[in-house]
Amino acid sequence: MITMQRGPQPADFADVRATNLAVVLRYVRGHAPCSRAEIAATTGLNKATVSSLVADLIERRLLRETGLTEHRIGRPATMLVLDGSPYAAIGIEVNADYLTAVAIDLAGQQVLSWRRSFAGLTSSPAQAATAIAALGRRAVNRVLKEDRRVLGLTVGVPGLVSPDGVVIMAPNLGWRDVNLRDIVNRALGEPGFPVAVDNDANLAVLAESRYGAFAGSQNLIYLTGEVGIGAGIISDGQPLRGHRGFPGEIGHITIDPQGPPCACGRRGCLEAIAGITAIIARVLPEVAGDGDITDLQPEVDEVVRRARAGDPAALHALDDVGRALGQGVSILANLLDPEVIVLGGYFVPLAPWLLPPVEAELRARRIGPDTGSPQVVASILDHGAAATGGAATILDHIDAGRLPRP
Repeated sequence: MITMQRGPQPADFADVRATNLAVVLRYVRGHAPCSRAEIAATTGLNKATVSSLVADLIERRLLRETGLTEHRIGRPATMLVLDGSPYAAIGIEVNADYLTAVAIDLAGQQVLSWRRSFAGLTSSPAQAATAIAALGRRAVNRVLKEDRRVLGLTVGVPGLVSPDGVVIMAPNLGWRDVNLRDIVNRALGEPGFPVAVDNDANLAVLAESRYGAFAGSQNLIYLTGEVGIGAGIISDGQPLRGHRGFPGEIGHITIDPQGPPCACGRRGCLEAIAGITAIIARVLPEVAGDGDITDLQPEVDEVVRRARAGDPAALHALDDVGRALGQGVSILANLLDPEVIVLGGYFVPLAPWLLPPVEAELRARRIGPDTGSPQVVASILDHGAAATGGAATILDHIDAGRLPRP
């Protein structure tokens, strides 16, 4: 008996069409306004196929026509731009002292931005999860009231997060094994859109790569500037995820073995020396001695005020912190060779005093300094970078072909 060997089977037509729809959508995102002829010429799809795909995307209200252009040879062409106004993606960022919710439409326009105080340092995991879920529910309801469809919701947390949405460890929040995705899902009534949880730095670097000053950079690192310090990494154009999804925990490299204790249980970690609460303790010892700080913004503002006034203690402390941060930055630079390293969060208002010692330390420790060092800059995004990145991950899924149905 002869057994026939079956070769590779042709791809399902629906899969091919979904892929081609995503190709057209991505092209318009990057080149709008553009014509059907331009799409066909650049993508290699024939004109009839492009016309069919565009009609489908217009029906789904992902694209819209925006009139004619006459600045071309031949007949005027009908131009296309992203629509996406009926849709929104939601991101939530969790920090020690605040929660941020952001919603953006398919074209990347922000349609909602909230910041709420949050006693993350003193709340139990159950209390914190309840507050996060409540904010998510409010954001979803606001989007629905504006007659938009929610495409998905992503929560960014400063800690180790498993692929199934369990926060394995968030030292600065005191969390271990918190199934945050299930909690938020239940609070939203098991919605018909995906809910995900990820590390805040992983999400923030996606926001920087889409909307920051160095958008499109193929090698980019984002450092969170909160109680903890995490690194989100784009390497060769792709997010660096690691084996278990836990890359970028630069806050727990040892800078000084005899240094202050860290929330992770070790001593002398970078975030124990250069995290925001460590900076406040150095510059404002009278405040740090009053117990747990539940709102960091007023203290950061006071640090900035003293630095601007030329207070010697404040300037000395910020220089020390900047040099410690520079040690961490130099390790990242030597390992990953990025084009730019972005300081985010509360590091942004402190950047005028932190950047000079960071750059000096980087020059001193950089391997091959004659070939140049990466730029170190302050983020132009606000405190909602991880929330924006959480929403952007939903848009990435759309660009990859997971399109909403008409």
